[in-house]
Amino acid sequence: ATPADGGTDPRFANGPLAVVDAEDGQVLAYCTGGLVLDVPARTLPALVEWTLTEARLGQPKLSGPGKDADPLLVLTEAALERYGLPTALTDEERLAGRLPESHRVVKQLTRAEWRLTKRGFGPWARIYRPATGPERACVQLCIPAWHALDSRHWGHAAQLPPAELARVLGVYASRVMTPRGSTAVTGLELMTALHPPTRASAPDGTGKRHSEHNPGSLGKDPVDPAPCEAPDGHPVLRDLPRFHVRGPAEKLFEEAYDWARPMTDVECTLRHLVGIDVNMAFAAGANGLNVGLGAPTHVRNPVFDPKLPGSWLVDLSHVDLSRVKTGKEWVRLDAGLLPSPFTPKGERPEGPAWYATPTVAYAVELGYEVRPLEAWVRHDNGRYLDGWYQRLRDAYLATMADLGVHPDMPPADFLAAMDGCKERDPELAIVVSAVKATVKGGLGKLRERPRGEGWRPGEPWRALARPTWRPDIRAAVISRTRINLHRKIVRHAAFTGQYPVAVLSDCVVYAAGGTGPLDFLPYREGRPLPGGFKLGVNPGLVKHEGTQPLLWGEEVRERFDAPELNLARYIKDGTVTDADNGE
Repeated sequence: ATPADGGTDPRFANGPLAVVDAEDGQVLAYCTGGLVLDVPARTLPALVEWTLTEARLGQPKLSGPGKDADPLLVLTEAALERYGLPTALTDEERLAGRLPESHRVVKQLTRAEWRLTKRGFGPWARIYRPATGPERACVQLCIPAWHALDSRHWGHAAQLPPAELARVLGVYASRVMTPRGSTAVTGLELMTALHPPTRASAPDGTGKRHSEHNPGSLGKDPVDPAPCEAPDGHPVLRDLPRFHVRGPAEKLFEEAYDWARPMTDVECTLRHLVGIDVNMAFAAGANGLNVGLGAPTHVRNPVFDPKLPGSWLVDLSHVDLSRVKTGKEWVRLDAGLLPSPFTPKGERPEGPAWYATPTVAYAVELGYEVRPLEAWVRHDNGRYLDGWYQRLRDAYLATMADLGVHPDMPPADFLAAMDGCKERDPELAIVVSAVKATVKGGLGKLRERPRGEGWRPGEPWRALARPTWRPDIRAAVISRTRINLHRKIVRHAAFTGQYPVAVLSDCVVYAAGGTGPLDFLPYREGRPLPGGFKLGVNPGLVKHEGTQPLLWGEEVRERFDAPELNLARYIKDGTVTDADNGE
């Protein structure tokens, strides 16, 4: 197994985490790298104490002003029984997400002067004592038997034996960070770990240091969104009539593509539908993206500035896809076969609507004039997600390389290496899945909605108290990701005359004469079309998602009486289901 980053720090000599198991009356802690420790603790408070004083578990901070990662203990079912915890939550406990305060183990912790965070004793419990000095006293628990490891993202990890589970979580921890909760929670925590909100100031006249704002971070206080960026029910919209439905001129709606069209007669003569999928598309969309850091400023009739993050009310209905600029040349296209770049459903806008900066910048790039009516812009801005992207990219590429897929492979070799790569090491395949979910989930958390909590429209919900509740940043990333994809689709259409049949988020389906991407992607002597689709493992490049017979596509659409059914949703294995994959 990969040694943890903490291997060089004597405080964390045994890695970031341990899987605790009980066998024949003995308790063992399986660490990363194959190390197994004897655990003398007989109660949960004693286990927490042992972890902090003797186990030498944890991980160094990712950023200068940041905090070291707390040790993570993963408790198996046998360990739960050993420490007096249930191996499954009751329906009531599951809905509450925690054990009741009256549970014997919770009382034990309280008596030993340990505290639980507001979330209580749930699948990802945090047990701590208030810090008295620079060292934190906190242990994170992970309880797979209580569904801490969502199978949509962690596959069969919860069923793995202790040593193998320690390896999977250890590789993830060393390459991403020690999990702090679901992959979505960890994705968000990674942003904060790389850009902590505060730092120590230079010493003042008396030699004392103070906490001050850390430049480039989102700070320690939440900011209100612009009204157009706020989801329905947000307090900034409290004065709207109760059942008012906001249209495009009142609400920013930057979402991923879900577009499809009927096939043409020429496409129906081809034999296959081939899907290609952009690797880590949303991570690539975040890379190098300038996003707002502070609060927005409202301006009327502004001049559009592509370098200024924000939301712009502008009419883009005049942009005609039948004549667009690609690079320095004007090209003619069949606009009826293309999705609009400006709406998730691919429909042409009908009037003024709110868009994030990358969407409006693309209209200018296509050769059209834009005249915003108003905007909410953020003058305090920066490339907040660059470090986050780089960390997740490196984690993804390192794990794919372990599976035999390397950057800069010739296209045919890449396709061959991708075929069956997950079977080469199913445990590392779990890490790949978790890294991808960390990207998507972390971005989703930027606009987290109320989840029960007795919430009513117009009232704040828990997530709004976080500085990382930033729907404008999520909108900018999705906007840029969708625009990046549209740019490639346009380049491909201009050069080959081929148009997509369906687009779903980061997957594009074309009708083709052969069964693979190389049967329709215009490679010449191993080189792809500049600005078009390129096969490869790096984020932003594409892989083969799946191929189905063209007749399958027609039959599915006929069966559901839906000539525009989105076939990209089912291209992977041809199974038509309503299953949710967590995206």
